[in-house]
This record gives sequence, structure tokens and C-alpha cells, in this order.
Amino acid sequence: MQLSRPMRSAFPVLLLAVLGTGCKLFRAQDTAPARTPPDSGRSARRQPAVVHDTALESRAARLDLKVLEQDAQVTELQTRLDDARREVVRTMAKLQSLATRAEAASGMAEAEIALQALRSANGNKSSASPEYAQGTALLQLATTEFDQQNYAGALYLATEAKGAAAAGQGRAAGDDRTATRKGEVPFALPLTLQTTGRANVREGPGPNFKILFTLETGVPIVAYSYVDQWVRIKDGSDRPGWIHQTLIDRRQ
Repeated sequence: MQLSRPMRSAFPVLLLAVLGTGCKLFRAQDTAPARTPPDSGRSARRQPAVVHDTALESRAARLDLKVLEQDAQVTELQTRLDDARREVVRTMAKLQSLATRAEAASGMAEAEIALQALRSANGNKSSASPEYAQGTALLQLATTEFDQQNYAGALYLATEAKGAAAAGQGRAAGDDRTATRKGEVPFALPLTLQTTGRANVREGPGPNFKILFTLETGVPIVAYSYVDQWVRIKDGSDRPGWIHQTLIDRRQ
């Protein structure tokens, strides 16, 4: 096809315009972000939003501080008790007439029998009860004083050991330890608590166990042990069961 002279002169200009437009299109396509097809399975996954319960976190922080405070208080009180006990033993060492060798030996034998009975009551557990550990330590101190002929001090410590064993026996009897659960951890001593709301008391440590009875808000209970977040308790009518720890707190 023959082009007229005006057309031939305008053709290069038109060609350059078309080529320039094409380059712009190619550059726009190159710089445009690639979009993932909706059905490709490569769509970006959104991270789950983290929800913070400020009130719960604050309460947990306060409880942590309270536990630290109480631990420090218990440590201080235990130190004072140990110091007072040693002072009593030293005083008794100066008063040899308070007890004879036979009386001290008899008291130590009774303490040992009481501790053995407590050990049997606790069963074959990986860890001994706190009362058993305390009584054993006291009996060892009594033996040391006996060897030093401080019979009054030995008898005093043996009596303390028997008291610890008796406390352990009472807790074991009141705790219904015949059905100890796997992973159950006893408290150092029974805790006097109360319910913080209407609470179901279950047959075992979990939401799938049968509900035995329900307690209203503010009902006093005694807690003996726990498994994870479930606490073994008894109410004022001596009814045993398990309750979730979020439903109980210390008595006001």
C-alpha cells in the first residue's frame, strides 16, 4: 500500500507515540504489586489478635506480690520459732533435774512410733508430708541433745516431734486421702478459704466430673490439695469435692 507524502511524514511521529505508550504500560505492569489469586491458597494469614484482660493480669500480679510477702513472713516466723526452740533447749540443759535419761528415751521412742504411723498413713508417695519432715528433723535434734546428756531438752524436742506427727495424722484423716489423684499436691497446711461466687463442687478435678453439690457465694471451705487448677475441699458440712481455683479465695 502506497502512503501519500503527508502520511509518510507523519508516520514516524505516530510510531514513536505508540512505542512510548507501550513502554509506559510495560513499566506500570512491572511496578504494580503482584496480587495473589483468592483461590491459590497463598493468601496472607492474619495473626490472631491477642486479647489482654487487664483486670485479671492486675489481680495475678497482686497475688504474686502477696505470695512473696507471705513467704517472707513465714520464713521470718519460722526463724523466730527455731531461735525460741533452741533457747528453750539451752535453758533445759542447765536444769538436769527436769527429766531423766529414761524419760527422754521413752519420749523419743514414742515420737518415732508416731512418725512411722504418719508415714504409713500418707502411703507410698514420692514426697513425705510437711509434718513428717518437720517431726523427723525435731527427732534428730532430740537425739543430738540426748547424746549430750541434755535429757530435758531431748524430751522437749521429742514432744514437739510427736505434736507434728499428730497434726499430720489429723490432716491425713480430714483430707480423705484414700482417693489421691494422679499429680495431686498437698498444701503445707489446710487453707481456710471461701467461695467467690456460686460454685459447683465436682467429684474429681475436671469439668467432666459429676457435680456433687453447689455452694453459694461466701461459703467457708477448707482446701487440702490441688491438681492443676482444681482444688480438693470440704465444706462446713464435711462434704468433700473438687472446685476450680478461680471460684475460691482467702476469707475476708
